[in-house]
Amino acid sequence: MESDLGKFPQTLQEAIIYFGDSERAHAWAVRLRWPDGKITCPRCGHDQHSYISTRHLWFCKGCKKQFTVKVGTIFEDSPLGMDKWMMAIWLICNCKNGISSYEIAADLGISQKAAWHLLHRIRKAMESGSFKKK
Repeated sequence: MESDLGKFPQTLQEAIIYFGDSERAHAWAVRLRWPDGKITCPRCGHDQHSYISTRHLWFCKGCKKQFTVKVGTIFEDSPLGMDKWMMAIWLICNCKNGISSYEIAADLGISQKAAWHLLHRIRKAMESGSFKKK
């Protein structure tokens, strides 16, 4: 996957460096959420908005509400940053024998309970083929 975001990481070391940059992790989350590049409000579907880059949120001109890349997805209601989420997705997708919540907790520096919830949500998303919240 080549793009303006650079080469997608192929190794663990590359993934750590790549997703260690919160701006790049956020950009990948936006790409996953809106693969066609057309950002729409998750509440009303309106496509006219303004972006507040310092806070990584959009203001919908249709319903007059703010939204982030997390709204309406498996990432919603999670205090973890997109850097942790993107790294966890990379780990889960690239561990051919699977990965435990204990391993994710140790690798990301989060609690095992948080890692279990993160792993559960990512597996559900992989099962459904969508990051949208069900």
